[in-house]
Amino acid sequence: MRAIQTKFARCLLASLIGLACGLAYLGTVEALAADQNRQPIAIQFSFDRPVNAGVAPIILAMTDGLFGSEGLAVATNVVAGSPEAISRVASGDSEFALVDLNALIRFRDQHPSSVKAVFILFNKAPYAIVARKSRGIHALSDIEGKTLGVAEGDLSLLLWPALAHHNGIKLTSVKQRQMSPAVREPMLSAGQVDAVTGFSYLSAVNLRDRGVPADDLAVLRFADYGCEAYGFAVIVNPAFAARRPEAVRGFLRALTAGTSLAIREPAHAVDEVLDHMDDGSRDLELERLHTVINDNILTSEVKRNGIGAVDPERLERSIDQVGEDVKFSRRPSASDIFDDSFLPPRGDRLIN
Repeated sequence: MRAIQTKFARCLLASLIGLACGLAYLGTVEALAADQNRQPIAIQFSFDRPVNAGVAPIILAMTDGLFGSEGLAVATNVVAGSPEAISRVASGDSEFALVDLNALIRFRDQHPSSVKAVFILFNKAPYAIVARKSRGIHALSDIEGKTLGVAEGDLSLLLWPALAHHNGIKLTSVKQRQMSPAVREPMLSAGQVDAVTGFSYLSAVNLRDRGVPADDLAVLRFADYGCEAYGFAVIVNPAFAARRPEAVRGFLRALTAGTSLAIREPAHAVDEVLDHMDDGSRDLELERLHTVINDNILTSEVKRNGIGAVDPERLERSIDQVGEDVKFSRRPSASDIFDDSFLPPRGDRLIN
């Protein structure tokens, strides 16, 4: 009788173990099926201007499957400038956008909004005065008494008063000539103005492409003359960030990887960018990307602190520089402008 009871107990135990294993297997199969059927999170991303090699990290994150590996399906649109891109994110029409951080500083002063930047792509703003040495301009101090071409909506012009004040230049001594962005480089090339404001990786590279000798161009980068401004940054809709924090983290992981890849493989990056441009020269865009990497992305601060972050003290100083022209009604703080809580760990953002 005892032997029968023992055998029964063993059979019962074996049955229970088999049932448990079966349930575990079914649970695993169901989990895998659910994971496979899970739809990627749809993301709408706004560029504030037409695509060029300067946005190669974002393009690579799309084309090389970096966003996809984070469970994100990213679609893009192009709008007319940073203020419009910021408005789209503030309203929820786009989840993310790439905008000039200094435009965000001005927007936050003028509009009740909690939109913040979560990733800095350009550690140094690309603002510059591009001049002809043959017109007697070799340094910033030479701009006095000259004619400066300025395009409507040019963001670099908004920090020009602070730059001039910092370097002892009398604003009244520099004649400004208003023009459309389309004729900025042609007018400098034709000698109708002595210098123009713009982005170094756009105006300077475009002028060389127009046949202006490189040794006749003086590229006077604002960052070399005391401007503390950061450049292009990724902003996020605050409601989306609160609802989908892991999606924001995944987006920034993919963008960090895309930035690192663009630095390592610029030729591959440009090939992908050209597929997203209506008309582009490979040589021109490759030169543009090299300029952006060297001057704006891979700075000494980035080499120390990693891709995507800010130095809060520097950001505070840059806000003050913006305020020299804006005259804030309520000065925003660094924490009003930038949120580092979604960034990957520093070790994952360092460039080896």
